[in-house]
Order: sequence, then C-alpha cells, then structure tokens
Amino acid sequence: MTTTGSPGTHAAWLRHRLRAGAAALATGLLAATALVVPATSAQAEPVLLSQGRTATASSVENPDYTPASAAVDGDLGTRWASEFSDPQWIRVDLGRSADLDRVELVWESAYSTTYQFQVSADGSSWSTVYSTSSGDGGTDTFDVDGTARHVRLLSTARSGGYGNSLWELRVFGEAGTTDPGDPDPNYVDPGHPNVPVRDSGPSNVEVVGGNGAWDLRVDGQPYTVRGFTWGPAFSTADHYMPTLTAMGANTIRTWGTGADTRQLLDSAAAHDVRVVMGFWLLPGGGPGSGGCIDYRSDATYKATTKADILNQVAAYKNHPGVLMWNIGNESLLGLQNCYSGAELEAIRNAYAAFVNEVSVAVHQADPSHPTTSTDAWVGAWPYLERNAPDLDLLSVNAYGDLCNVPAAWEAGGYDRPYIITEGGAAGEWEVPDDANGVPDEPTDLEKEQAYVDSWRCLREHDGVALGATFFHYGIEGDFGGVWFNVLPGDNKRLGYYSIARAWGVDTSGMNTPPRITAMSVPGATAVAAGEQFTVNVDVTDPDGDPIDANVMLNSKYVNNAGGIAQAQFTQTAPGTFRVTAPEMLGVWKVYVFAEDGHGNVGVETRSFRVVAPPVDGTNIARGKTATASSFDPWNGDWTPGRAVDGDATTRWASEWGPTAWYQVDLGSVQSFDHVQLVWETAYGKSYQVQTSNDGNTWTTVRTVTGGNGGVDSLDVAGTGRYVRLNLTERGTEWGYSLYEVGVYQQ
Repeated sequence: MTTTGSPGTHAAWLRHRLRAGAAALATGLLAATALVVPATSAQAEPVLLSQGRTATASSVENPDYTPASAAVDGDLGTRWASEFSDPQWIRVDLGRSADLDRVELVWESAYSTTYQFQVSADGSSWSTVYSTSSGDGGTDTFDVDGTARHVRLLSTARSGGYGNSLWELRVFGEAGTTDPGDPDPNYVDPGHPNVPVRDSGPSNVEVVGGNGAWDLRVDGQPYTVRGFTWGPAFSTADHYMPTLTAMGANTIRTWGTGADTRQLLDSAAAHDVRVVMGFWLLPGGGPGSGGCIDYRSDATYKATTKADILNQVAAYKNHPGVLMWNIGNESLLGLQNCYSGAELEAIRNAYAAFVNEVSVAVHQADPSHPTTSTDAWVGAWPYLERNAPDLDLLSVNAYGDLCNVPAAWEAGGYDRPYIITEGGAAGEWEVPDDANGVPDEPTDLEKEQAYVDSWRCLREHDGVALGATFFHYGIEGDFGGVWFNVLPGDNKRLGYYSIARAWGVDTSGMNTPPRITAMSVPGATAVAAGEQFTVNVDVTDPDGDPIDANVMLNSKYVNNAGGIAQAQFTQTAPGTFRVTAPEMLGVWKVYVFAEDGHGNVGVETRSFRVVAPPVDGTNIARGKTATASSFDPWNGDWTPGRAVDGDATTRWASEWGPTAWYQVDLGSVQSFDHVQLVWETAYGKSYQVQTSNDGNTWTTVRTVTGGNGGVDSLDVAGTGRYVRLNLTERGTEWGYSLYEVGVYQQ
C-alpha cells in the first residue's frame, strides 16, 4: 500500500480470495443476529462456551477453507461446510463439563431442515435435547437443559443439493471448574517431544528502550523480526515450517485467530518460530471486511468483538509460539469506502480509540506480550498516536514504498517503534500501466531485489524499525501468487534466496532457480482470438540444470478470475513458444514457468490484448437499427445499438432470463455470407441465426449448440432485411451480452 501521500485502494485479493463472498454475507448476519455478549458480573450468567474449542465433523467440503473449526472461531466470515449428502454432523468438545443454557446456529445458505442437537459426557453416548423438522435457515436459537462436555448437531435432511454449512455454532452456559477429561497441563505433543506446547508458559516479550533506541526482547534477549506472512493451511505447517526456517526466518504473521491456530502455533514453537497473532476488525482487508461499522455507536459489535478477542487471548497467551497480538488490519484505510468528510474522520478516531480499549484489555489479560495494530499506509499512524497510547508499537503494510516509511516515521515524531507487517515487491496499486492499460507487474529479478532493498532500509532505521514479516509465504500459483509468493507450487523463487542471504544464510552451495532476464510478446496489443501468437523468453539456469518450461494464462483483467490455466502451446525453439490465444476478448496475462527439477522456479509474465479476428468483406450491420427482447437498464448504457456501433468496448446486455432475442434491421433485403458474434462473459450456449424480409416470418439459417463464448465466427449464407439471434440457452447464470454483432458480405 502507498505509505506516503493519499491512500489508494489496496489490492489485497491474494490472501483472502476464497472468503470474500462469505465476509460480505457476514455483514448481514451481524446486523440481523442478536449477538449475546458474555456479561461480567457477580452473577453466574451464561457465557459462550464453544468458541475456540476443538470441533470435528462427519465430513468437510474443503479442508483448507471450510473446516469444522471455522464454525467455532467467532468469525462470521468463515464457515464449516459438509459434503453434499445426508446425514452429517458437527461436534464440539467444550473442554470440561458445563451446565448448558442455550444454543445459536448461524446457518449459511446451505442449511438443515431436519436436525437434532445432542449432548454427551464422554463423547460416545449421546442424548437428544432438541430436535426440529422445519428448519428454515438463518439463525436458529433454542434453549437446552443439561450437563455435558460434548455437544453435537446431527443433520438428517438438507434444504437443497449442497451440504450443510454453518457460519457459527454457539453454545452458552456455565462451565464447571474441573473435569476428568481436561488436557494434562504438562502435555507434550508426541510429534514434537521437545516442545511442551500446551500451557507450558509464555515467553516474556517486551518492547524496551526509547527515543529512537528501542529493542524487542524475548525472554530478555534481543529479537529482530525476520519473517513472512503465512499462507499454507495450518494443518500443513509441519511440512512448510522447515523450508521457512531454512531461509533464516524466525517469525510468521496471521490475520485471524481461531481454534485451528493451535496447529500453527504448535508447529511454530517446535521449529523455534514465533507468531504475530492477528485479529480482524471491520472493515479490514479481505476476510473480515464484512461491512461498514460506525465505531462511535455500534456498541453490540464492539462488545462482541472485544469478547471474542479476549477469548482467543485466554486460549493462547501461555503458548510459547506467541510473539505479539495484532489488533485489526487495514481498517482505518478501509473506512474510506464507507464514509467521507468529517464523518470519516470522526469514525476513524473512534476506531483507533476502540483499538486502544482492546489493547488495554489484552494487556490486562496477558501482560507478557505486546500489542500493535496494522494499517495499509502511514497516514493511519496519527490516528493511533492520538487515540491508542496503549499500543506498544506501530505496524504498517508497505510494499514498493517501504523505503519511505523511515522518513515518514521521522516526520511524524512518533513515540514508539514499528514493524512492517506486509512488504516486498510493488503491488498493482503502485506500478504504472503497461501498453495494454493494466498494471505492469515487476519482473522476477525486480521482485528478488525488492526484498533486499526493503530489508536494507529497515536495518538502516536501527533502533526504530524492529523487523518485518514480508508478503508472502504462500504456495498458490495463481495471479496473486505469481505476483507475491516466494513458494508457488512448493517451488522456491529468486526472492526466497535473496532474503535468505540478507538474513545471513550462506546460499553459495544451494541449487537456485532459473533466471528469466527478458520476455516479450510481439503484437501484444492486438492478438486475434483463437489464433496463435509468439512468446519469447531469455532464461538460463545458474547451476546448468535442464529447464522445463510451461506456459499458462490468466483472465483477471477480463473477468476477475484469479486462477491460472494451462495454455495450448508448442515450443518451437529454445525460449520461443507458439501459444493459442483464448477466444474471450480483453486483456489477458501469459506466464512462463521455468522449473529446474530441484524445487526451484523462475516465473515471468506479460499482458496481451485479445481482439476479434478480422473478417474479410463489409459489415452491413454496423450502424444499423437494432432491437432486442430486453436490455438491462440499471447498470449502464447496454441498449441494443451498442452491439452494432463498431466499438468493442461497448455492449448490449439483456435482462437476466433463460431466453432472449436480438435483431438488426439491415434497411433492405440483402445477402450475406458470414456472421461474427463477440460475446461478453454472459454468452449464448445455444441459439439460431434467423432471417426475415418482414420482421414477422423467420427462417433459421444456422443453429449453434454447445457454444463456449468468446468469438463465434460463423459461415452463414442468408438473405433478408432482418437478421435475428434467437437465444435459447445461456452459458452463465446471467442473461446474454454481446460486444459486437457483425453481418458480412464477402
């Protein structure tokens, strides 16, 4: 994020891509659900017992993104989802016997119509305390009466074709003081016998010094944060942690904390790594963004969120893997998308005051670890300086502008040190556009150097900058993964080795990645849809390893897709590839992955613009009168004439429905030989090309089935004054949309 000057829009798509929709839905749930906040009083009122506890399920739709633990993590942007079958169950171990009071089930759209809620003392014998056969989704709240340690939701009938899915399963009651099944406080994980990971006592972490001579101390020893933001599933931490520490890292950062965080903490502690523990606050970047919160008046949200954070602090404060608590992520910046003017300023100050309130409570609960709060530009720091004096240090997400952070700190006259919580190569929001009008992604060599330059700038700010968790220790090989990840597809990139050297690791004897020093796409501003184009790269391997090259494509700038798909290509010479262009118009990215067979990869990318193939002859439909069964009147000028105006950036779009028609009046009866249809994302899968002399009686001259969008080039012999597309089957859930309809005389 830009760290000086005016803040921009932060492209935080990588780390949150699969949960953004869930976070948006969570906004409505927060507004519609009466959230119960555990009260603090002398009376024994019901408290939330299930949050952060161990949860298991009969099945999960995706172990990385919909685990059972997501239903008890206190985050309405995460969920458990089962496989698509009946029956299914999810159960929670409350940790000890408890007197139960009530249960709240916050369903996602895939809910259960028939289910039982059951309790057990030992997790084996179950008693049903509530049942229904008329579940209608939303939020179910019901009273229960009983004493149990284990609770289970057993669903026997789903509402539709999907599985069961819960944003949250909340069990309220009064917990007992001891239980025969409580974990042994001296428990040692058998997978890590040298690290007692449960209740083994925290490290004492503190910020010491002052006036530009600060230091971070862990158990009295100086500690410089050298690390990355963590990307892999927590359940795979043991696999990825050794590769992390091999580059000299000692720290990882998370954005959210829940029940499954224990897996990550256990592995981190076993490998002598510590964790910056994140907590989402609305409207943060990515998961947890949720919606617009008025921190001046939304007492329910603040009380609930504070209680959730303190529950997680209580759960993990004694874990040796904890380094510090990070309260919020990019919310001060994100509030600009909700408010403006004086109201924005007032709410930003109220947010910072709430951060301070949470920090005070966290320190009371855990005096052994410092607190910080992350935002996306140093313009957030004055709000924290004024309103959050309890924070021990500042932090900021900074990428291409990271080396300007020290000067911004000096100019601001701040009274505490800082760490970088995200940094590395310049992001989409920081680079100029290329010839195709999209952000010009830094090269692999530039990304390699960015880590080195960033670390140098921080070390030069000695006594103030206490280190960094760079972005990103991720394994995805998608659009954002190629831009930022140092470990896509489990292959190390140049940046992995450059930061390792900066952190003092001797890489001279290591096998390192291929180096791509140049890449070009001749004619990249106009590549004909479905036709071949050339990609050239200059690539060498410093170790003399054979290079296995692969070509991939991405359509983010066409339809916001993050994934990268295999291209159809042939290698015609060393470093030269003939690639078949996609049929969908717009700006695409082409990637060359160069692997060395030793777990290393070099990746380079360029953009190219797909245009409709030229057609011989005269387009007799251009500029003529066009009509349609409907057009979308709400989202722009998508009237029928836009598809015959000769401009490939304008389009006709129908209302959303299963069928539609579109016709052009040629002005007189004419013969034609070819029809070219340039589809937008909402394309026709089945349709007929029809002609008419009077606009009433129609003759079908071509039938198309199994269409896949992009550009349809049809050799059609027809005669008529009117040419109509009778659209009978959609290719998407939307209606039909065409950039251009061409009718040609050849």
